[in-house]
Amino acid sequence: MRIFVLAVGRMKAGPERELLERYVKRIAALAPNLGLAPVEWRELDESRARQTETRRADEAKALLAAIPKGAVIVALDERGRSPGSEAFAAEIAKLRDGAAPALVFVIGGPDGLDDSLRGAARLLISFGAMTWPHQLVRVMLGEQIYRACSILAGHPYHRE
Repeated sequence: MRIFVLAVGRMKAGPERELLERYVKRIAALAPNLGLAPVEWRELDESRARQTETRRADEAKALLAAIPKGAVIVALDERGRSPGSEAFAAEIAKLRDGAAPALVFVIGGPDGLDDSLRGAARLLISFGAMTWPHQLVRVMLGEQIYRACSILAGHPYHRE
């Protein structure tokens, strides 16, 4: 199964990018033995529209256009649920074993996600009630994907 992360905005150089790159390499090492392709990270431009609703709609349109046909969409959204790491890993395994062609994680822009994108998502996931900078959300998602791979591989990284 292919896994994508689509994010609005650009990841700047710095410690967050370096940490994310570390998790991306770790995922790439584990993924093939689990029936997963290495994660493909794609960045989309923020909308330049003046109104918040228009920005969200523009970004949702661009995100939806970038999603491969037949992919399962998981949106990172403050209104989503917060599964534990083992439940997150089990969800990935269920999709893989159910022959889903692709899994796409979507991270919206600074104004969040448009309702059209939330509605298209099979699952909404939150990293808690607090607001997180997009740079850190990417790192946290990268770490959780790596943790899920380590759980599925029986690797000792994850401890209960």
